[in-house]
Amino acid sequence: MWDGLFIRTDILKKKGDRIDLVEVKAKSYDGEDDYFFIGKREGIVSGWKPYLFDLAFQTYVLEKARPDFHVTAYLMLADKNKRASVDGLNQMFRIPTAKDGDSGTEKLDPRKDIIKKVDSIEQTGERILNRVPVDDIIRDILGDKHIHFDGYGFEGLVEYLKETYQSGEYPQWPTRYSACKNCEFKASEQELEDGKKSGFHECMSRQHGWMETDTVKPSIFEIWDFRSKVTEDLLLENRLLLAQLSMEDIDPKTLPDHISASERKWIQVQKAAGADESVYCLTDELRAQMNFWTYPLHFIDFETSAVALPFTAGRRPYEQIAFQFSHHQVSEDGSVAHKTEFLCTEPGIFPNFRFVHALREALGSDKGSIFMFASHENTILNAIMSQLMESSEPDKEELIAFLKTIAAPTKSNAVQWEGDRTMIDLRKLVLHYYYNPLTRGSNSIKALLPAILQSSIVLPERYSKSIGELGLTSHNFDPGHVWLKTGKGTVPDPYSSLPKLFEEWADLDLEETISGIDSIADGGMALTAYAKLQYVDMSGEERRELNDGLKKYCELDTLAMVMLYEHFRELIGDAGAHQ
Repeated sequence: MWDGLFIRTDILKKKGDRIDLVEVKAKSYDGEDDYFFIGKREGIVSGWKPYLFDLAFQTYVLEKARPDFHVTAYLMLADKNKRASVDGLNQMFRIPTAKDGDSGTEKLDPRKDIIKKVDSIEQTGERILNRVPVDDIIRDILGDKHIHFDGYGFEGLVEYLKETYQSGEYPQWPTRYSACKNCEFKASEQELEDGKKSGFHECMSRQHGWMETDTVKPSIFEIWDFRSKVTEDLLLENRLLLAQLSMEDIDPKTLPDHISASERKWIQVQKAAGADESVYCLTDELRAQMNFWTYPLHFIDFETSAVALPFTAGRRPYEQIAFQFSHHQVSEDGSVAHKTEFLCTEPGIFPNFRFVHALREALGSDKGSIFMFASHENTILNAIMSQLMESSEPDKEELIAFLKTIAAPTKSNAVQWEGDRTMIDLRKLVLHYYYNPLTRGSNSIKALLPAILQSSIVLPERYSKSIGELGLTSHNFDPGHVWLKTGKGTVPDPYSSLPKLFEEWADLDLEETISGIDSIADGGMALTAYAKLQYVDMSGEERRELNDGLKKYCELDTLAMVMLYEHFRELIGDAGAHQ
């Protein structure tokens, strides 16, 4: 602490009158890139600004508090050119989850509560973390070479922020579109109804005169991919609600065969301004695309992980791991089957090549069209191809040849090819031919699914029946499972009805778990569950529970894609074939 300024460092190493100040970040570093921190135009690369200014502040306070010491600043980063030489780096040192005691949450003492799996640092193998010297950059920041905030010098900015914080006065900092769009202090409608406060809405009220009713109205912060200079003009003119926008603000361009990006924005504005929740769809164009598809249709979804400390020897920091896929198949008569699935969570096993073998077996028996949602699956298959090329797998050429039939090369790929069954991106179909106002500008599958279920006439009736009644097949749900338990005029989000983990467990058994996970209903929890499953000391019962949760979640991901497909069939007037 010094003069109202407070820091807490990650690592501080003192030797005599010299101090090494080390900030640890879960980011990778390429030591072979001369422009990694400072770009070719001699400015700090934007992605590194928050970390370098943070470290500059720590250096500033420490040198003010102890001017008799010489301070050198470093970042500790994962070197993406290094490979782990041992298995299980992730579990060699672990702090267990705090348990709630009778009198509140117990505090952990890191000195005695760390689970240590090693006796010496040599057992962690080759070093994959680098202590990267950035002191020259920090000195430039402190010397005002890199001005960061509206012309403030570094020391002036520190004083301004300190005085603002200590006085408690509202700073009246100007609204900025990109920053405010991603405001981390924004409360949802439900949180507002529950009496929670929202820093975002307080700013909008103070700076733009928003009434309480305005906080739930569609605003420019919801417009999909809205990044033009127009946004700054709208802020200056205090026209933030979609109902206040005109066609001139968007300037939509019409294309002959699909919805353009600017036209999509204008459709969103019109729908919001008119409180119109009806679907917009280019049915003829969508039908023309669907006529190219070959049955049976295959819908696939991957669950993947990329961690700083590799789980297995031979892998690099943040290297892609594909540990799970789900695969639904739709036949020409409309029958739906959860055809295959793959899951490999065994500690110490690199799953990617097993994953490709299973995927080839799942998709290789016919020439049916294959669907993904967004480009993630294609990116992963490209990454696995690169891993195969570096590997000694005996059948790697055959596996690469298979992958090239279903994946398209990424732009950065030096080798280009064209597959005969390249995966079809359902998200692109949505962007080109479909807009649902209930998504409020989002194009993620998690936002689309509840929206299409609310908008559809066919789907709520269809999926309010049990799996057995529908004739669906499932690897993870019994025939009596019902996906949509409708009532009171609402259609629930199926992800909210995924079963909780450990529901049947006794409290005493729950105390022995080490994962700290009670549900898997999104991709973030899926990769967290996978990481926890790499602990070798997890019980077989807990491992089975997490594996079951992963399978159910991933199965719903591909069923959601099937539902979107069925909604498309409904829109083009061809739903009857699927009942």
